[in-house]
Amino acid sequence: MMSLNEKTHIGEVVLNVENLKDMKQFYQTIIGMDIKTETSSAVSFGAKEDETILLTLQSVPAGDVDVRSTGLYHLALLLPTRQDLGEMLYHILVSGYPLTGASDHGYSEALYLDDPEGNGIEIYWDKPKTDWDIRADGQIAGVTEPMDAEGVIAEAKKAFSGLPVGSFMGHVHLFVADLDRTEAFYKNLVGFDLKFDFGAQAKFFAAGEYHHQIGANTWAGKGIPAAEKGTRGLAYYTIVVPVKEDFTRIQATLDEQQYAYQLDEAANVLSLEDPNGITLKIVQG
Repeated sequence: MMSLNEKTHIGEVVLNVENLKDMKQFYQTIIGMDIKTETSSAVSFGAKEDETILLTLQSVPAGDVDVRSTGLYHLALLLPTRQDLGEMLYHILVSGYPLTGASDHGYSEALYLDDPEGNGIEIYWDKPKTDWDIRADGQIAGVTEPMDAEGVIAEAKKAFSGLPVGSFMGHVHLFVADLDRTEAFYKNLVGFDLKFDFGAQAKFFAAGEYHHQIGANTWAGKGIPAAEKGTRGLAYYTIVVPVKEDFTRIQATLDEQQYAYQLDEAANVLSLEDPNGITLKIVQG
């Protein structure tokens, strides 16, 4: 199995939301995202001075949601510098919006919070690679320790003015039903490398020398059902594959394994579900 090009990355994350007005306000004022496109039923956001869409909210009718289902654990916005994280942290604290955590993962420092509809959000910066625990086999070990919040805030040099230039969707972390089937899909079919293995609890996958672009865990329970389509939560996320040969190879592997997908030839987009019923789109671009 050929590994994916190291420039492969997570693109747009699309959330189904019940209260578009409140969710729009949260992502605009608390997270500081710029609105890129807007209709009566959807809003798309990105970072400053960049038209790339990182997040789209699309309106769905209110309804019951099974909290123990596969889907989004968190989306993760990657900021360019520790200073940016400090300015974001200070801004959130001053706003009074509750954080759910702040951690040092060895390779990164991260803030955690939930949006008004319960979608998890991580906002982080990556430490220099010289600080990462990269093993001989290419795996990158992570830890979860308390973040030095005072040190991070001390890096802030100016008032927060929105999601900074150069921010992008660093990774998605998913609730899954079966880790072995998840690994077989993301590693053997798509081509990501397994970067860290927490055995029966979680696995982390990435292209190139990154710690993870996709996290998967069974913390909501093993064998949990897929979320019902069109309900609140993750609608789908995208994987951007910059190299045409990788895109072609993924499609050929799906064909060989008789794995169902839809192809939009004009847009170079493969749409499919992973073994957990989570929809993703693989985009060449």
